[in-house]
Amino acid sequence: MPVLRRSGKTKKSPQGRLRIVAGIWRSRVLEIADAPGLRPTSERIRETLFNWLAPVIKGAHCLDLFCGSGALGLEALSRGAAQVSFVDRHTQAIEALKETCQRLDCDRADFYPGKAQDYLQNSSAGNDGVDIAFIDPPYTLQLQAEMANLLDESGCLSEQAWIYIEHDGGFKDQKLPQNWIKHREKVAGQVHYTLYRNHQA
Repeated sequence: MPVLRRSGKTKKSPQGRLRIVAGIWRSRVLEIADAPGLRPTSERIRETLFNWLAPVIKGAHCLDLFCGSGALGLEALSRGAAQVSFVDRHTQAIEALKETCQRLDCDRADFYPGKAQDYLQNSSAGNDGVDIAFIDPPYTLQLQAEMANLLDESGCLSEQAWIYIEHDGGFKDQKLPQNWIKHREKVAGQVHYTLYRNHQA
């Protein structure tokens, strides 16, 4: 997630801040890490995504890979997710998220400073079933397919998990695990985002 978003006319939070769209922290403006190129997923995209997830978000266990500002995971917590694991290799981003959750008096978050690949290859990733996973790596790295397959192979997804993937149009979903079914897809400016369903036979 630590990339510059150029998303056309999509809504944006104030510079250096993140506005929660809905839930218990609705309209709350939060400080985010002061790191070059760090931008939260836009408010409009989050609103659309969480409208899609509205029937399943409450009580869900979520995984926010490449969490950056934490926009997706924090939005999930605000809307009733039971727990979110934030993963990012930038220690500054993770520390900022810890402070944010402390200010919000939120104890439903876990924090993992390190590479998403290492997290998924660690046995601790499979301790609890992940109901919703967010995959939003820096676009230039084109890691979406690699991370999708590592996530599937890790065994941490629940049988009917939902997986969100964000990219710049260069990602090809035919590289995804065969058991993932595309549910919804949309484009906002240069941002492409898709929600998949894990379907175990």
